[in-house]
Amino acid sequence: MAQKILVISGDGIGPEIMAEAMKVLDVLQRDGLTLERGEALLGGCAVDATGEPYPEATKKKALAADAVLLGAVGGPKWDVLPREQRPEKGLLGIRKSLGLFANLRPAVVYPQLAEASTLKPEIVAGLDILIVRELTGDIYFGEPRGIETRDIDGTTQRVGVNTMIYSESEIRRIAKVAFEAAQRRSQRVCSVDKMNVLETTQLWRDVFTEEAQHYPNVQLSHMLVDNAAMQLVRNPKQFDVLATGNIFGDILSDEASMLTGSIGMLPSASLDENGKGLYEPCHGSAPDIAGQNIANPLAMILSTAMLLRYSLKNEAAARRVETAVMEVLDRGLRTPDIWKEGMQKVSTKEMGDAVVQALARQA
Repeated sequence: MAQKILVISGDGIGPEIMAEAMKVLDVLQRDGLTLERGEALLGGCAVDATGEPYPEATKKKALAADAVLLGAVGGPKWDVLPREQRPEKGLLGIRKSLGLFANLRPAVVYPQLAEASTLKPEIVAGLDILIVRELTGDIYFGEPRGIETRDIDGTTQRVGVNTMIYSESEIRRIAKVAFEAAQRRSQRVCSVDKMNVLETTQLWRDVFTEEAQHYPNVQLSHMLVDNAAMQLVRNPKQFDVLATGNIFGDILSDEASMLTGSIGMLPSASLDENGKGLYEPCHGSAPDIAGQNIANPLAMILSTAMLLRYSLKNEAAARRVETAVMEVLDRGLRTPDIWKEGMQKVSTKEMGDAVVQALARQA
């Protein structure tokens, strides 16, 4: 039976980079990969078409699919809308409806791009970190929340309220994802918290310590989030799997992305408890360069490789895609975000075509 994937191009550069990922899937399907593809709207384009960032039709298709491939959502055009209509609400909505609690964000420095990082090449060369971020809990979703009025010291003032909260079960299930990922890598997990001042993250540390007993082959360490932020720029290669909650993971994964030289190279996966996932580049919709054929499609293509690996369980196809990307980089082809003197500057389409050609040579 053909496995179903839902393709959502989204906003900004989303359609451009998605087109290149579809070329990659075309090659794999010609070589025997069995897929059924569908399309849907999410984000700003969905608001324009239906008035909603996550239309019911998209929800039905997403629930029926084995995996979802997403380009990017959002842009200044929709920032003036009521919060419930903004594109980002669509992204949060699809994550919630699919139960996507585990966000996997690799930060890999390819040998060919070590000098593109803002850090010294010797600090980042060979870097290979996997950040495992809990995605559906923490302060982003905790209740109560909002802006309210209170009497403080005899004056009426507005007060912003957000609640940091995690249950034991939420922590335990993300810990399992981190430990199982480490078993396929270098067997090390560093759990990040702020247990010295936050009881929520004391529980986080306690549960990770308990769960580690089920993975005796994996080495567990703990680090406070402020120290982890410093260590990522001081000595990032000390990390293998970095596991953390929603807000800390949001910040640390963006920091880690810049170690690689360009956020345009970084894919991501958001998974449910059964391996169904939403796959998207770590970068945004980049409306300032949309339509110019200069966006880097490699993060989108590498997100497709993650889809093949984690949801479709096709390791061979995933490795084919990743090998093709490496070959293209070896040839010196670069989109503007990773270009430097002496390299060949190429467009979005040219980069996608080069990856397709490298794939075809593997067959």
